[in-house]
Amino acid sequence: MVARSCINLLELVSGEVLNFPRTRRALRRVMTVPGTQSDVDGKQRDDDDDDNLNDFSSECHHKIIIVANFLPINAEKDKESGRWCYTYDEGSILLQLKDSVSSDTDVVFVGSMKADIDASEQDNVSVQLLEEFNCVPTFIPSDLHKQFYDGFCKQHLWPIFHYMLPMYPEFCNRFDRSLWQAYVSANKIFADKVMEVINPEHDYVWVHDYHLMVLPTFLRKHYNKIKLGYFLHSPFPSSEIYRTIPVRDEILKALLNADLIGFHTFDYAAIFYRAAAEFSA
Repeated sequence: MVARSCINLLELVSGEVLNFPRTRRALRRVMTVPGTQSDVDGKQRDDDDDDNLNDFSSECHHKIIIVANFLPINAEKDKESGRWCYTYDEGSILLQLKDSVSSDTDVVFVGSMKADIDASEQDNVSVQLLEEFNCVPTFIPSDLHKQFYDGFCKQHLWPIFHYMLPMYPEFCNRFDRSLWQAYVSANKIFADKVMEVINPEHDYVWVHDYHLMVLPTFLRKHYNKIKLGYFLHSPFPSSEIYRTIPVRDEILKALLNADLIGFHTFDYAAIFYRAAAEFSA
């Protein structure tokens, strides 16, 4: 299948392409000086009056925002009081990353909850997690999450990135563009949450794994000078395998919006480099 390399990512999350509710914005956005960036939309934003942030995102010292599919938090609802109780997930690799950050740098986590939170409780949960755990939860509608996580991530990206191509036609998960649209829409929700707490002049953003591969595009489009890193927690497939993804160019362009891209091994980095070279040729 020929890749549609000129597809507009923002068009996939606007209009009636996906009829999912948009994330509410608790804070105003801040625009940096425009510059060279990936052409993923062509729309003008009127942000001249967006000149205020709350105290959390206007701190002068640096903050690292770690973005991943799931927060390093366990949540359990008390049956008697009906209140949510939270504990750190000590086995989460994201929590271990915090130990490598200097004590004078704040670490904020952005990601989904591992528990289903009713819409009526989401505001209170967000406030409590931010105040007590420096966590910003993303709430993705269940239908969208199923298409995003169980669909595109697990049916398309994970098998291909682990060289698990179908051996028989009956086991072949054919590319479904609606799942790709759901993937882009979910990434946009994560981007909105990051923009609620970021101070683009001082903060760093560290995006993790294949669930959020197009997130750098949305962040770079809003904040041209954002300090943005990405780490892939899986192999990056050879060019022969990677070419089987119909939206390979869109994913590659999105990753190249990061300032720094990390891989497990030098070999994975070299394979990605060759893929990027083929794309730019």
